[in-house]
Amino acid sequence: MPARENYFTPAELILAVSLELASKKWKIALHDGQRENAAIRTVDGEEPMQRLRQVLAEIARCKEKWGLPENVRVVVLFEAGQDGFWIARALEQFGVKAVICDPASLQVARHARRAKTDRLDAIALVSALRAWLGGKRDAMRIIRIPPVEAEGQRHLARDRGELQKEVLQHCDRMRKLLRTVGCWTAVAGDFKQRLEQGKVRCYDGSPLPQHLLERLLRECERMALVEQQYNELEKSWFKQLPATVQDRVSKLQRLRAIGDVGSERLVLELFWRNFENRRQVGAAVGLVPQPYDSGNSHADQGISKQGNRRVRSLLIEMSWFWLRYQPESAISRWFAERTGGSKSKRGRRIAIVAVARRLVIALWRYLEHDVVPDGARLKTAAH
Repeated sequence: MPARENYFTPAELILAVSLELASKKWKIALHDGQRENAAIRTVDGEEPMQRLRQVLAEIARCKEKWGLPENVRVVVLFEAGQDGFWIARALEQFGVKAVICDPASLQVARHARRAKTDRLDAIALVSALRAWLGGKRDAMRIIRIPPVEAEGQRHLARDRGELQKEVLQHCDRMRKLLRTVGCWTAVAGDFKQRLEQGKVRCYDGSPLPQHLLERLLRECERMALVEQQYNELEKSWFKQLPATVQDRVSKLQRLRAIGDVGSERLVLELFWRNFENRRQVGAAVGLVPQPYDSGNSHADQGISKQGNRRVRSLLIEMSWFWLRYQPESAISRWFAERTGGSKSKRGRRIAIVAVARRLVIALWRYLEHDVVPDGARLKTAAH
C-alpha cells in the first residue's frame, strides 16, 4: 500500500466525527467544517452494538439538524487502543469510513499544566481529523487495519510465544521458591515426581515445609497444562496457515541465519502488508532515525521506535545471527567496516540497529522481488 492515499477530496463536504472511547461511555465530536465549534454528544449503551447504533443515530441527527445531504461523506476517527479494530470494521459495514490513529502522533499543548477531559480530547481528535482530511498528513499518524484473516493468523504466533514464556515463568518461580529454603536443585525433568517422593529437601536435609510443598505441586500442575497446550499448538499451528503464507515462510527459511520462529513471525507480523519502498518498511518497524537539529544543537535521538515492537526486537536478534552465519554478505561486511573490529559493546549495539534496518529491507526485496541479499548464502540440503 502506498504511504499516501487520497481517499477524500478536500473540497468535498465531509462530516468529521471523532470518538473518545471509554468503558462506560463514549464522547462524540462532530464537525462539518462550516461552523465554529464542534458538536459534542455522549453515548452510554450497555452493549457494544447498542452503543455503536447510538453513534450512528447521533450522526443522523446532526446531518438533519445541519441540513447536510443524506449521502454526505462521513469519516469517523478514534485512537488505537484495547478495542482493536472491531469498531472500524462494524462502521464499514454501515457504509461509514473509519480511521484509526496512533495516539502518540497527535500534537498536544506544551504547557506545564493543561486541561484534559474526554470532551477536550474528542474536540482535539476531530480537529486533527479535519486537518488530515484537508491534506495536512503530519497532523496524525494513521494505522492500517489488517484483514481479519491476517489478524487471526497473528494470534497463533503470539499465543505460541506466550505459552513458551509461561513455561519459563513457572520454572523460574519454582526455582526462586526453593532458594528461600536453601535448595538449589534443578527444576527440570522429573521434578514433580521427586517432590512427591520427598527427595527435594531444604539446605539441612529436612523436608520442605508443607505449605511450600503444596504450592510447588500446584505450580507443577499449571506448568504441565501449559506445556501440553504448547506442544499441541506447536504441532498444528503452521498447518492452519494458508498455502500462500506457508510459501513465504518457507522462502525466508531458505536463507542461512533465518530459522523457523523468525521467518514465521516476520511473515505474520510484518509482511502481510504490501510496501511500496524501503522507507515504508523501515518506518513500519520503527527503525528510522530521529534527528534533533535546532539552532546550535545537533544530536541523534536514536530510532523512532514506532510500529510493531515485537518485530523490532526480533530483527535485532536476527541481525546478530545474520552476522554469524552470513559473514560474507554485504550487510555483514558493512558492519565489520563500521565497527572496525572494535570491542566496544556500545558501538556494536548502535551499529546492530542499522544492520536490522538493512536486513528487513533486504528480506522484503527477497520476498517481493526475488532479490537475494548481496553476498548471502542459501541453505544446502543438509540444513
